[in-house]
Amino acid sequence: MEPHRLVDRARRLVTPGRRRILGIAGPPGAGKSTLAAHLVDHLDGLAVLVPMDGFHLAGAELERLGRTDRKGAPDTFDASGYAALLARLRTPGSRDTVVYAPVFDRAIEEPVAGSIAVPGPHDVPLVVTEGNYLLHDEGPWALVRDLLDEAWYLELGQEERVRRLVDRHERFGKPRPAAERFVHASDEANARLVAEGRDRADLVVTLAPGPDRP
Repeated sequence: MEPHRLVDRARRLVTPGRRRILGIAGPPGAGKSTLAAHLVDHLDGLAVLVPMDGFHLAGAELERLGRTDRKGAPDTFDASGYAALLARLRTPGSRDTVVYAPVFDRAIEEPVAGSIAVPGPHDVPLVVTEGNYLLHDEGPWALVRDLLDEAWYLELGQEERVRRLVDRHERFGKPRPAAERFVHASDEANARLVAEGRDRADLVVTLAPGPDRP
C-alpha cells in the first residue's frame, strides 16, 4: 500500500474529542518507527507517537536478571507498564489531561521517563504506537491487542531487514562483527517470535526493498 493511502487510513481513525490508538507491529528492522513518524508528521497535529521501546528495562535491571545478551526479547520490557499506559491513554480522565510517556534513547541505550507529553483527546485524538510485540499473545503482552483500535503488521524482506539492523547497531556504537552476531543471535530470534502475531493484524503492509523510509 502506498504511503499516502496509509496516511488516509490512519486519518480515518481520527474522531474529534475521542481517543483512539493505532498500533504498528513487526519484526526488528522492518521500518516501524519510520512509518509511524511519517504518519504522525502527515496528520496535521492530530496524532502523537508513543513507541513501545520506552518500556525497555534499564541496563542495570537487565544485568541483575541475567538478560543483557537477550535485550529486545519479550521479557526484557515492562509489558505490564506499557499496557497500563495504553489503557490510561485511552481514558486519560478528562479531555485536557496530559499523560507522559517514556522513550528509549539509543545514544545511551536506556529508557528515559516522562519524555513524551500526550495532550488530551480534545487536542490530539490519535495515538500511534509501534513496537515488536503489539500482537504478541503471551503474558501481559496479551493485554495490548484489545487496547488498539486498529493494528497493522509491517514486513520487509529478510535480507534488507537484516542489513538495516546491522547498520543500525553499528551506527550506535557496536563494531560491525559484534553487530552482525547480535542480529543473528538475538534480533532474528525475536523476529521469528514477532511473526507469530501476523494474523492478529487488521492490515499487513509489505514494504519493497529500498531506502529506509515509507
